[in-house]
Amino acid sequence: MKFSEQWLREWVNPTVDIDDLAEQLTMAGLEVDAVEPVAGEFSDVVVAEILSAERHPDAEKLQVCRVSDGQIEQQIVCGAPNARAGLKVALAKVGAVLPGGLKIKKAKLRGVESFGMLCAEQELGMSDSSDGLLELAADAPVGSDLRQYLNLNDNVVELGLTPNRADCLSIHGVAREAALLNQMSFAETVTDSVAPACDDTLPVDIEAGEDCPRYVGRVVRGIDVSVPSPLWLQEKLRRCGLRSIDAVVDVTNLVMLELGQPMHAFDLAKLDGGIVVRKARADEELTLLDGQLVALRDDTLVIADRSKALAMAGIMGGEGSAVGADTVDIFLEAAFFAPELIAGRARSYGLHTDSSHRFERGVDYQLAGRAMERATALIVDICGGQPGPVVAVDSDHIPSRPTVELRESRIEKLLGIKILAHDVEAILTGLGMDAQRTDSGWSVTPPSWRFDIALEVDLLEELARIYGYNRLPVSPVHETLDIKPRPESRRSMAGLRQQLVSRGYQEVVSYSFIDPKLHQMVVDDEQAVDLLNPISADMSVMRTSLLAGLLKTAEYNSKRQQDRLRLFEVGQRFNADGDTIVHTACLAALITGRRQPENWTASSEVVDYFDLKGDLEALLAANVEVSFARKQYRALHPGQSAEIVVAGRSVGRIGAVHPQLQKSLDLPHALYYFEIELDALAAAQVPVFTPLSKFPEVRRDLAILIGRDIEAQALLNTVEAAAGEALVNLKLFDIYEGKGIDAERKSVGIGLTFRHSSRTLNEDEVNSAVNAVVAALQSSYGANLRN
Repeated sequence: MKFSEQWLREWVNPTVDIDDLAEQLTMAGLEVDAVEPVAGEFSDVVVAEILSAERHPDAEKLQVCRVSDGQIEQQIVCGAPNARAGLKVALAKVGAVLPGGLKIKKAKLRGVESFGMLCAEQELGMSDSSDGLLELAADAPVGSDLRQYLNLNDNVVELGLTPNRADCLSIHGVAREAALLNQMSFAETVTDSVAPACDDTLPVDIEAGEDCPRYVGRVVRGIDVSVPSPLWLQEKLRRCGLRSIDAVVDVTNLVMLELGQPMHAFDLAKLDGGIVVRKARADEELTLLDGQLVALRDDTLVIADRSKALAMAGIMGGEGSAVGADTVDIFLEAAFFAPELIAGRARSYGLHTDSSHRFERGVDYQLAGRAMERATALIVDICGGQPGPVVAVDSDHIPSRPTVELRESRIEKLLGIKILAHDVEAILTGLGMDAQRTDSGWSVTPPSWRFDIALEVDLLEELARIYGYNRLPVSPVHETLDIKPRPESRRSMAGLRQQLVSRGYQEVVSYSFIDPKLHQMVVDDEQAVDLLNPISADMSVMRTSLLAGLLKTAEYNSKRQQDRLRLFEVGQRFNADGDTIVHTACLAALITGRRQPENWTASSEVVDYFDLKGDLEALLAANVEVSFARKQYRALHPGQSAEIVVAGRSVGRIGAVHPQLQKSLDLPHALYYFEIELDALAAAQVPVFTPLSKFPEVRRDLAILIGRDIEAQALLNTVEAAAGEALVNLKLFDIYEGKGIDAERKSVGIGLTFRHSSRTLNEDEVNSAVNAVVAALQSSYGANLRN
């Protein structure tokens, strides 16, 4: 929000200078980002008139102008495209000093003498760029000092407002704050009603009453759009960062800056019947004022007539109904749109306007009528015309401000200082609130322009910032804190993180909201949760998997020549379950690139599925009931993906990222990823001492021929069940397929280690256990021993 210091002082004029006022506003929560003069330092620049402008004899783009400064006529060579006879301009005389220390001297340009310089806005420090001379009003007094004529001894103040302070997106709102901070009275200005001069109205029908609780409109006939905006109006807009367009648009912009109510004007001749406030229809399109053609969605609120959409409500008007040079009759509108329902719609179309910025944060729902009267009065005064009666239509969804109870005892308890009752009432009343004394404190009704006041702590915050944060006492916090014990059966997240870091991983933190297109690529059939107010169109859904963030991080690093990656993330995933959103805490990891950091002793082998599986098994070491079941996922390689099962429950997935997904991200090496619920990692077994056996171990190795489609995990489970209690270790040490083996079978090498805790096993006991294993494998899988 930018505003002119002089404009603010027209509303309230505290005795402090601009620096002190900026500090007051900042300390009250309205952070001042910058205070800059509206023009640079210059001298001896006056209002002048171009009497004639002729082409330079030796330069195609230069003109030789005869210029009068009210006393003498001078010859000036000028290259501005808009230099023409009759134009009032800014003249820097010989000897004038412009911003940056440029001193104007008599010069000769292509053989023609020039006595001075005709100035553009940029050359006077009034803007960052300009495409021609500064054009002054036709009635500008020739010879007068330009700084005094334009009243350039002014400053532009830029506020960095938080989203909850939409009431200060206007001169009116800032003036209210400035008055209270300087203990000045602030009387709400009264806007006189403009009496109708004709009986013409336009019917208004609100079909989407929840989105648009209030709509106010007025017909104004017989205006003259060709009349330029007065200088004071153009300057106020310029100093707030807006350019002058035409008188009607300038007035609506002025009212928006002054009162905070966005408005729009339609060309009445381009409207078909009455106004309808409704949702967009299927396949409806609208060409906006900026020339952009948009396909409207059915959740978009539009202002329409009986046959077509005219404007995106609260965002931007349409080109087809805009006020133009041939406009004679207009229809003015001012409305209140529900902030929570209109929020995010502009960004979903890639738009951001002054109107949407205000409506998304909340515009005073009682302001539309006052703004209509103010705009009508200005338009009639500048452009003439005959206004009709004001048409105001309300739905059943006009908001109300709930009463908030403020307890006097809570002020001292939470703020640490006692504020006198009359000071509390003065602050609340100065903020526009209705504070009624009660036995325990006050019953406070927030004003219509404060959507952020709903709880007692909101009122306490208001008291603190107006009373002065710097006046609140500073004291150390004293509290007795009990250290809660952490059971040994639960593993800490810090421990899991450290374990991954020690294995070469780096933790990343990515956004919880992702691109819908990426969501479709990394999940199966999970329904994404759509955001009502997304930051941007490519961050509009909540993630249902942490894979999306890890892939974008890998892509970002790969484009910066970082090909060896070990990444993990701890975060929530969000799944829709009917009308509820299920939050699940997960840990996910992704690896790619070389197995070892590059050096002269390490091999150049790249990681594979088993590198990642080994890291996951290290995390799961405490869980004895862990298995991996073959399962396919959209984002993973169909031949290298598995479901993680802990204690019989599916808790995650592991595998190689699908080659097509890898290719779409332009990643050079295969990627491997797992994602597992944190609950499955949190449980830990409490260490228990078991006496070491004094008796020797016996190991037997078996080479088993089985079908190629039989999973190794199922084979090991069968072996473990059949081997008996003496089996203390089981290892799968080899899988072979190829020459010498049936094409439909594979050879699996397993090592079985037997030991008894109280005696030495004899040969018959070991042979019996091995024979039981072989028999079980033959029975279950048709396996036999490999010769």
